[in-house]
Amino acid sequence: MTFQIKAVTIYGKKPGQMRTVPFQLGTLNIVTGDSRRGKSALLTIIDYCLASSDYPVKAGKVRTYVSTYAITLTKPGEQLFVARQAPKDNAKTSTTMCVLTQAPGSPPPALEDLRFTTPEDTAKAYLSDFCGIDNTVRVPAVGKNTLIAPSIRHALFFCFQAQNEVANPDVLFHSQGEEWRPNTIRGVVPYFLGAVDPEQALLHNKLRNLRRDLADNEAKLAVSADRTPASGQAQALLTEAVEVGLLPPQTGAQAADDVLQLLLRLRNELAHGGTLRPHETDGDPLATLHARRADLRRDFALARARIADLKGALAENDEFSDQAIEQRARLTSLGLLRQDAEARDLDHCPLCDSTIPSANDTIAGLTRDLALLDGDLGVIRNDTPAIRRLIAAQEDRLQELRSELARNQEQVQELTTGLRTTQQEPDDLRRAAIVQGRISLYVDTIAQQTAAPRVLDRRDELRDQIAGLEEQLSGDTQDERLTSFLSLINQDIREKARGLDLDFAASPIRLDLNRLTVIADTTDGPVQLKDMGSAENHLGYHVSTLLSLHEWFTKHQSPVPRMLVLDQPSQVYFPAEPTGEEVLQTNDRTHLLNTYKAIHRTLQQLAGKMQVIVMEHADLDDPAFSQHVLERWRYGNDSGLVPSTWMEHETPES
Repeated sequence: MTFQIKAVTIYGKKPGQMRTVPFQLGTLNIVTGDSRRGKSALLTIIDYCLASSDYPVKAGKVRTYVSTYAITLTKPGEQLFVARQAPKDNAKTSTTMCVLTQAPGSPPPALEDLRFTTPEDTAKAYLSDFCGIDNTVRVPAVGKNTLIAPSIRHALFFCFQAQNEVANPDVLFHSQGEEWRPNTIRGVVPYFLGAVDPEQALLHNKLRNLRRDLADNEAKLAVSADRTPASGQAQALLTEAVEVGLLPPQTGAQAADDVLQLLLRLRNELAHGGTLRPHETDGDPLATLHARRADLRRDFALARARIADLKGALAENDEFSDQAIEQRARLTSLGLLRQDAEARDLDHCPLCDSTIPSANDTIAGLTRDLALLDGDLGVIRNDTPAIRRLIAAQEDRLQELRSELARNQEQVQELTTGLRTTQQEPDDLRRAAIVQGRISLYVDTIAQQTAAPRVLDRRDELRDQIAGLEEQLSGDTQDERLTSFLSLINQDIREKARGLDLDFAASPIRLDLNRLTVIADTTDGPVQLKDMGSAENHLGYHVSTLLSLHEWFTKHQSPVPRMLVLDQPSQVYFPAEPTGEEVLQTNDRTHLLNTYKAIHRTLQQLAGKMQVIVMEHADLDDPAFSQHVLERWRYGNDSGLVPSTWMEHETPES
């Protein structure tokens, strides 16, 4: 079970200043009034108190004179009071909130009784739970390799229509125009429509974690099993140690563990009084490395050339094989020719087996050609696997050369740096001390990794678990359920569009979750909402879609707040610039009343389980509108969200 809004409360910046706007549950609530009287602030206050990450209340009288905002949430047998202070000291937002559980029917408490100690994230989790959202569910984010935990913030996509959204042809859902929000909306829609089975969602999350564990385990095993020649840095340190007399000359490439053990023994010997080992060096070690690099590059180029030649030969074999097989098929004439030349009776026709007077040279030629083709094909069949093996061997050699070139480059850079440092020293002892320090640092850095426990091979276990989950999830029908649900919702949208006499309502209407818009499928092709003329169409399809969604949410116990907040739907009937004569024409008045009648029909069908809150500029005398007006904030009656008594020394606005 989820909640509705019972009241919005604001607290002034002076003691005792408190103002509450109450709302009725399960019905239509209208607050009408002039511009700049605080109507639109109601939506932003509700948004802010429902754990918004920013401060959506716009600059003006509300920001100037209000210190704290609060809302009262209610559902059968429970009531929650949520308050949040305005940001202080130029902060972006307030990071703590006050969340109080109240007895149903309790009034908002005084400001001095509030304690703002609940962190924003904790408050969001509490509100999500109060809304009925399952905190164990995770849904995949569209366009990202991450998971989303649905929260109250995601449910509000379907509960608000701000003034710049309610008739916007490019935006259907609240905050859809903000960066990254469209993919988030696409990701959470299946959950709120009920297409996501919580148990299946848990299994999908478990499967994702197991696949990640398998990848990590394979990476660790690859590292632990690495017995390639020592890294460039280790080899360079070994060369430096030889150059300064810490070690005798070394011969041959050594494995990484062997080099590490050699360096470790050297460090321990020197730490216990070991001495230098003077010797004659054989030339320049850098020159040796550069010469080795030249050899490696030559071998690399040769390996690439061999691979290119082998691939060319393989392509020629494949091309010849294709043509030979085609010619052989023609010669065998669909299997009617006898292929055994020795067994063939050349006095008989190969097609009808009738006797002919003499041997047929053509038949003999065809038979020989067929035998030659069979021989050629046999040779190619034998050669092709051998060529493929040679290509694979050369590619392995190419990869080895790449690794060796990388180690050589690392060794050159390390040795160059080391020699540049040691050659600046005036004597052998100081140069040896520098190399000794570098060796100690290297050994200490990798000692922890070397001493790490053996990695347990869990690949088979993880693969078995992954296979079991994949089989268990193979029958998941989330996409089918979502398609079925949308089909039913689309029927409701079309029915409401017909009731509002909207353009294209005679055609099939569908909610497109990929584009996040409404589309009419006409005989001339699909027409998106943005391509439908008239702001009245845009407003009508927004209202039709959101009412249809809320009917679905309510009938299927979805954890979406049972409220829809609309900010000034009548704006489409007023001029963009105020003229002072803002009176609805007869047709516009009729169309606007039809919108409110559509809202009434939905609320009656839901029998008090949903409320609609509308902030309006218009004020119609029809009962469908007037009997649901809770507040009239006009300059003429000196009324607004912020009481005039809070605004001392304030000059009246024109």
